[in-house]
Amino acid sequence: MMISALEHWSYCPRQCGLIHIESTFDENLYTLRGRRLHERVHEPGADWEDGVRRVRGMPLFSVYLGLTGKADLIEFHGETPYPVEYKSGSTRERRHEALQLCAQALCLEEMLGVAVPAGAIFAQGSRRRSEIAFDDELRARVPAAVAEVRTMLGGTTLPAAANDSRCPRCSLFDACLPGVVDQDARIRGFFGELFHPAAGDDAL
Repeated sequence: MMISALEHWSYCPRQCGLIHIESTFDENLYTLRGRRLHERVHEPGADWEDGVRRVRGMPLFSVYLGLTGKADLIEFHGETPYPVEYKSGSTRERRHEALQLCAQALCLEEMLGVAVPAGAIFAQGSRRRSEIAFDDELRARVPAAVAEVRTMLGGTTLPAAANDSRCPRCSLFDACLPGVVDQDARIRGFFGELFHPAAGDDAL
């Protein structure tokens, strides 16, 4: 399972299902900005800055969690890895991205056999980092979210639409149709009309 699915799930389970079950992906201004940013930072390479080794585009995996992905940037402070995830936009509350970043840390711990206590979200809009401490609560959220996503991926239906303030900014708005699929009674009425015979069609 892709590590990125955890952020999608945390932000909106239906978005996660559309992307990872139905392979649906549309672009809007926000996704274009994010894609251009990640095209730059995912270019594999390594360098040194102020005595810190920096590795870009490093493949990540966890056999235990069944996760795979690629890190934007891993800084090595001595022997300690410090994952940095790049996001477009400005600094804001980052709990969805923090889940993804912590999953990267757990992969690094399994791969390298060292503790990864913290990482950072770099907001391209503000050019600032927000440090994320990988505490016990955040670490416990990762396997729980993995289990929830796996359950969804093994099912046959998409999660319900949120139909809230998140939706207008989502690039999958037109594919999701949150204002339609959230109205169960209206949908049942539409299905009923599909099989309602028109006047004069009794003999058909």
